[in-house]
Amino acid sequence: METLALILAGGRGSRLDILSEKRVKPSVPFAGKFRIIDFTLSNCSNSGIFDIGILTQYLPLSLNEHIRVGKPWDFDRRDGGVTLLQPHSKWYKGTADAVKLNIEYIKRQNSKYVLILSGDHIYKMDYRKLINFHKEKGADLTISVQPVPIEEASRFGILEADENKKIHKFVEKPAEPKSNLASMGIYVFNTDVLIKALETTEAEDLDFGKHIIPKLIEKSNVFAYEFKDYWKDVGTYDSYLEANLDLTNTVDKIELDMYDKNWVIHTRSEERPAVKFGTKAKVTQSLISNGCIIAGEVDRCVFGPGVIVNPGAVVKNAIIFNDTVIEEGTIIDGAIIDKEVKIGKNCKIGFGEDYSANKEKPHLLSSGLNVLGKGVEVPDGTVIERNCRIFGRVKSNVFEANNKYIKTGSTLKVEE
Repeated sequence: METLALILAGGRGSRLDILSEKRVKPSVPFAGKFRIIDFTLSNCSNSGIFDIGILTQYLPLSLNEHIRVGKPWDFDRRDGGVTLLQPHSKWYKGTADAVKLNIEYIKRQNSKYVLILSGDHIYKMDYRKLINFHKEKGADLTISVQPVPIEEASRFGILEADENKKIHKFVEKPAEPKSNLASMGIYVFNTDVLIKALETTEAEDLDFGKHIIPKLIEKSNVFAYEFKDYWKDVGTYDSYLEANLDLTNTVDKIELDMYDKNWVIHTRSEERPAVKFGTKAKVTQSLISNGCIIAGEVDRCVFGPGVIVNPGAVVKNAIIFNDTVIEEGTIIDGAIIDKEVKIGKNCKIGFGEDYSANKEKPHLLSSGLNVLGKGVEVPDGTVIERNCRIFGRVKSNVFEANNKYIKTGSTLKVEE
């Protein structure tokens, strides 16, 4: 085997808050019928890499059910396949620690190269080009990088490289960045180099960015592979909404082509009937998945399978997950709504001119967006202003206890 891919898919995704309350971040739905991890899995399949280890940790059930034996990505084969690797003796405390705790698996696979990937980024990438670059440079480690605006560089691990792309400095989230080459968290290691680095580096929170990469830059050949196409970490509510709604843009403005027959994004799909539009339906600039029934007005939205919008309802600038029902006369403007939510008649979600940040999590919600968790039941006539967090399983009685008027910046939870 030439290349083993390891996908880091165990992150809690705390900034996605309610969306990752009962699922790991890579299994969060995206672009209607897909999951975030589908992009990394499809990149592997389309690149001819079929030996995959997926390192899970928090709330792995949803991810395990989605991937199973990997049939949609052609991983269910005699030679190769997908292996789900969960922690046994202790939980992973860093990216490199997760890999180190699976070092015996890496040794058994006996590959020449190990490709380390994140399971929570949205992009299309031919890993063969990265690996060929690694070979041509005679590298011990190659890091995929992307230029970012210099004013945003302090949010990333930043590299400095010479004209031959050899890296001579790496700083994790520098206060005053000297470069705009940001690490994408995608690495190609010579397997022997990776194993030695893991076995000879001690740290409780062993991390590639903090520990392994700086050490290798001093002693080994470490190169930067520049990737200039679309790549996004959808780690916040706003970036998640933006990345989804980007897909609704007109053809000449779409940066991520989901319709490329030469690079198909695969997923495990449910069998659902075709989308149905009512006589008074109006849909503009939206992605509507199979099984949806649209009888109202929808503008710049992304719907998962089985969403129902009843007559007289208006939904704008929203991401709606599977099997949510929106009743007559309801108006939604700016929302992320999880699966199996029931929204009654004549509700207003996204209302008023008060854009004060969420009181509990001001750093997560401040743009006016509302987020409703799985299985929420919103009774008829409810008003939800802006920047509200409604956790999963909140029922009608909780809204009624607030006079069915939820003020800007509020958080509603089920009391355990």
